[in-house]
Order: sequence, then structure tokens, then C-alpha cells
Amino acid sequence: MKERLRKALEDCVRALLAEAGDAGSVPALQIEAPRQADHGDFACNAALVLAKRLGRPPRQIAEAIAARLGDAGGIVASAEVAGPGFLNVRLAGDAWQRALGGVVRAGARFGASDLGGGAQVQVEFVSANPTGPLTLGHGRQAVIGDCIARLLDFTGHSVTREYYFNDGGRQMRVLGESVKARYLEQLGRAAPPPLDALADAERPWPDAIDGLPVVFPRDGYQGEYVAEIAAGLVAEHGAALVDEPGDGAFREVAQARIFREIEATLVALGVRFDVYTNEKTFYEDGSLERALADLRAKDLVYDADGAVWLRATSLGLERDRVLVKSSGEPTYLLPDLAYHRDKFRRGFDRIIDVQGADHIEQFPFVRAAIGALGCDAGRVELVMHQFVTLTRGGQQVKQSTRRATYVTVDELLEEVGADVFRFFMVQRKADGHLDFDVDLAKEQDWKKNPAYYVQYAHARTHGIERKAREQGVAMPDPASFDAAPLALEEELELIKKLLEFPDVVAAAAQAREPHHVAYYLREVAGLWNPYVQDGVRHRVLSEDAALTAARLGLALGVRTVLANGLALLGLAAPERM
Repeated sequence: MKERLRKALEDCVRALLAEAGDAGSVPALQIEAPRQADHGDFACNAALVLAKRLGRPPRQIAEAIAARLGDAGGIVASAEVAGPGFLNVRLAGDAWQRALGGVVRAGARFGASDLGGGAQVQVEFVSANPTGPLTLGHGRQAVIGDCIARLLDFTGHSVTREYYFNDGGRQMRVLGESVKARYLEQLGRAAPPPLDALADAERPWPDAIDGLPVVFPRDGYQGEYVAEIAAGLVAEHGAALVDEPGDGAFREVAQARIFREIEATLVALGVRFDVYTNEKTFYEDGSLERALADLRAKDLVYDADGAVWLRATSLGLERDRVLVKSSGEPTYLLPDLAYHRDKFRRGFDRIIDVQGADHIEQFPFVRAAIGALGCDAGRVELVMHQFVTLTRGGQQVKQSTRRATYVTVDELLEEVGADVFRFFMVQRKADGHLDFDVDLAKEQDWKKNPAYYVQYAHARTHGIERKAREQGVAMPDPASFDAAPLALEEELELIKKLLEFPDVVAAAAQAREPHHVAYYLREVAGLWNPYVQDGVRHRVLSEDAALTAARLGLALGVRTVLANGLALLGLAAPERM
């Protein structure tokens, strides 16, 4: 409805400009619902925007627009000038009801748009190193990234979902060393590390325990999954790998198994990727050396203390950063630069990095450096999410990735299911801390659990249809049903809320903030569930055939919006609950 009014207003403005001999484009108009309902359905600032351009008082321009709006396709009942020149518009009595038919007719495409114009957008998210199961932070990122990609798809962007993982750096080497240590331990060739070794990192490790050498790395991975991988190697190879040099064989086996499990977790979450990119690729194809050489050619690199540094202060940042350690090993920054250059070479119009708060410090260095290398850094954006804490029984669950005592995504999915997990992870703004209340997530009462509250609202539309068919009442034809009998204030409020959906989707896509969709769906459910509960005032099936058809059409409109919104969040839209 807002877009129909926008078009009508733009036509009026275009005519006024033409009369003044101005062939320029129509300026952007702000059209919003007024804060006070008695001021009308919409307020517009067109006259204020045009005043300087036309050289006329805003109120005079507003009156000229108001006079022309009467021919706006029958959707405008009145337009009044308010204040310094705002235009308050009231829609025709049945305009909202007529618009409901458009919702139903559009079906699965209601809310979709060509806002993106086919722009090529890469969304990189999760990107967890294959060193262990996905944590809750990874799970939140997976849901946020996936929802952003869905929103962009729905609004006319061409989206590539990408997963980038570190399979060539120090963490993977430590993983291999950890598996090897557990392998030797299970064969009786090495003693386990002290239980408190990781808690007291400054304490020197003993050379031996009970005569057996301690080989477990100081910062090794402590999870039970490491011991399980080692046990698998013992079962398959026995002691044949005892003399295997280095950690390579152990690292490869561990990486393959862990990544298979990560992929299985993502499938369970309903998350898919189009591209997987390995960090090791940039080590092997010379990308790191080329990035370093190009930076050095621009005098953005210098050597100090045996290390290679990025001269970031010359790019406007507060301090310089190490690119290559004195050991000759690159820091994470150098392959990140190479990776982002590769993104630009692939021709993306927009690059969106979804990352946790622990990466926020590095992002400005990546963006500044690739900008210095000739890439349009303005096309790269960061969507940062905060951490997730877990609450049970009103008490926060203590977690430590260092000690491998964290709750994994798989464990929580088993408890609450993918739909509830996704809704809880996306219902808050990404850059705000998220407290995941397990007790609420496990709550089966639809009135208490926000995910079920929305899904149940959708299921109720199908329940109404089933009841109608049982009584021999056919559902209305989306192409011709008459919603005019929907005259109650709460019915109009519900219709107006349904018609907000395209704007909510567009705003959420542009801001990369899918939580707006979750919040909106709760608002729709909050209007629909009480409406259905009142079976007397809002009786859908009655002796009044016209009113029955109109209310069944309203149910179809609610179903359309809820189903489309749930799909954007990656949740099922159940027919029964």
C-alpha cells in the first residue's frame, strides 16, 4: 500500500516539477505512518523537500499535491496539510481491504523485490576452523549469515554463500599434535598431561611423568573428540603410526573427520554453502608472497625485530601490525588480505563478512590494506555479532573452549530442535549480547516459547481451513475475494500490519539485520492469535457468507506473511502443532 501511495505522490511531484519547467528527477520522499493515529494513515515530507527547488512555501506546495491526490487511483480519501508543510494522507475506506487481495495473490513472492538489481553479493560466514565441534557462537553466526543471505536472495541480489577455513596455520598444527599425543598415550607410549596444565600456563611442564615423556602440547585441544579420533587411528593402524614424523598424518585425519561433523551440523541447522575456500590455497599458489610484495612496493611493509610489519599507521590506523612473525610464519592478517583480494578478483559487487566480536579488531586492518592495494574497500562490510551465554534454571552455564567444556551446537539442537535454535539465535540484534535460555527454548507451551508462538499462528490458519472444508465451505478465490466486510478495528489493524511486510524485509536486507523479521513476525502473531481466540466477536465461519469469505481471506493473508517470514528465518511453517 505504501508503494502505491508513493507512486501516486511521485506522479504529483513530477507534474509540479514539469509545470515549473524542471525536468529533473523526483527526489526521495519520506512516507511514514504518523505517530498519532488520528493524523491519518501516512505522512509525507514532499513539500518540505521541494520548497527550495520550486522556490515556493512548503504549505503552498503541500496544498497543490493534496489537490492532485484525488486522482490517485481511488486509494486516497483525503490529504491534509499540517505544520510547516507535512502532508497527512487518509486512504479510502476500502483501500486496505482491497490491498489484502494482493497479499494473497502474490503468495510466496509477497515481500520479494528487485531492490538488489541482481548485484553479486558474497556472504562469508561461520568460517570456523576444523579444530573442533561448532560452538554456540558459531551457531549464532551460522543462523545470522544464513538469514542475511536469504533476505538478499529475496530482495533481488545474486548471493554466494561462502565458508572459509584455516587449514594451513598454527591451530591446525596444534590439532595434529594433540591427536598424535592422545594416540601415543592410548598405546602406552606417553603419559597424559597434568589435569591442571592448561589452567596454569606459566607453570613449566615436567619432562616426564612416572618415567614416560610428556608430549602433549601446552595449548593442545582437550576435547573428548580428540581422544576419539586417536582411538580411531589406533583401531585402524595399531602402532604403525608411532614413528610417523611430525603431525601431518594426524592433522589430515582429524581435519577431515571434524569438518565432516561440522558440515553435518550445518545441514541439521538448514545452512548450506555454495563455496568452500581453504586458507592453505593461498599459501600454495603464491598469493601470500604476491600480497606481501605488492604492499612492499607501496612502502607499506617494513622489517623490524626479525618480523615483517604492515605500516598501518600510514593508512590512518593507530598502530602497525605484524604480517610475518620472526619465526617466518604468517599471522592471520596476511592470508586474510590475500583472501579478500581473491574475493574482488571474482567480481563481487558487495562483500559481507559475518564475524564474531573477537575479529572486530582485525577487520579495519584488512579493509585498509586491501584498499591500499587498489580494491574498493567501501564494498566490504562487517556484520559483527556478540557472544552467546547459556542459562539453565536461571543460572549461567560456565563454558570454556580452552578446557573443551563448552556446549556444542549439536548438543543444543538435540535438546531444542533446529527451528527453536534458529529463532532464538536471530531474534536479537547481532551486535548485542545473547543469553540463550535453555528452559524457555525447551518450553512446549506455544504461549511462552516465541518460536512456537509464531509457528502456531501459522498452523491456526490451516486449522481454520480444515474446519471450513469439513463444513463444506470452500476457501475464497485469491483473484476475486472481497475483503470489504472486514470492518472491525482489529481486522484493519491486522491488515495494515500484514502490508508492512515488504518494507520490513527491504529494511532488514539493507541493514543486514534479520532480527527485524523475527520481531515483526511476533507482532503479526500477537495480533492474529488473540483474534482467533475470540471465537464470538471474530467467528470466521458463520451464516454470513460474505463475512465468512472475507475472514477466510484474512486467514490466507496471515498465512502468506507468516510462511514467507518464517522461510526468511529458515524455520518451518507447520500446518499442525
